[in-house]
Amino acid sequence: MRFVAALAAAAAMLIAMPAAAQKGPAAKPEIETFKGVAADPKAAIATAVAADPENTWILDLSSGGRVTIRLRPDVAPKMVAQVKTLTRRKFYDGVIFHRVIDGSENMAQGGDPTGTGGGESDLPDVPAEFNNLPHVRGAVSAARTKEPDSANSQFFIMFGPRLGFDHDYTVFGRVSEGMQWVDKIERGEPPASPTRIVHAYIAADNPPAYQPAPVVAPALPEGETKVTLPQ
Repeated sequence: MRFVAALAAAAAMLIAMPAAAQKGPAAKPEIETFKGVAADPKAAIATAVAADPENTWILDLSSGGRVTIRLRPDVAPKMVAQVKTLTRRKFYDGVIFHRVIDGSENMAQGGDPTGTGGGESDLPDVPAEFNNLPHVRGAVSAARTKEPDSANSQFFIMFGPRLGFDHDYTVFGRVSEGMQWVDKIERGEPPASPTRIVHAYIAADNPPAYQPAPVVAPALPEGETKVTLPQ
């Protein structure tokens, strides 16, 4: 009997040991919100939106065609409003892409009326509207200085992904048509022959069809005059 009781006690210990050693699932860490991000990082944000003429930005480029951009007032309402106001004032017409970089930065930057990278419009700067839209090919984002709340008129279009920009710059739109003309923007800091925005429009304003930039003949060397040969 004593032997049987000892066996029963040993069996009870063997059964109890795993239960005592078990641990529940590790608690999930709290998700820290992104600094300056307006949207809840846990909330889903649509990466594509339906066409809306009032929030469709059109850039006619000297690189050969028209670029259509879907603006995102749902995530960057202040920057979208700024761009629309400037567009309707013809601010962007004739402005060059002054900083165009492949490789690490992978983007074309424009929107500076001076063409130097240091200019902006006369409108107040726009506070940061960092959001969860990624800096992928075709993303359009607000350029700024080191100060987060310094976006104004300058912007950049991504040639390819650069996710290191996410949550540090305000994505306010994405190219929906004409990315081939973005790809043809002249590279350089600044480019030797910079690509220009011939005209910028908001689609709701019924813009005319794309018209190529007029071809400007190179200046003749000093002392020469234009001669027309006889037919």
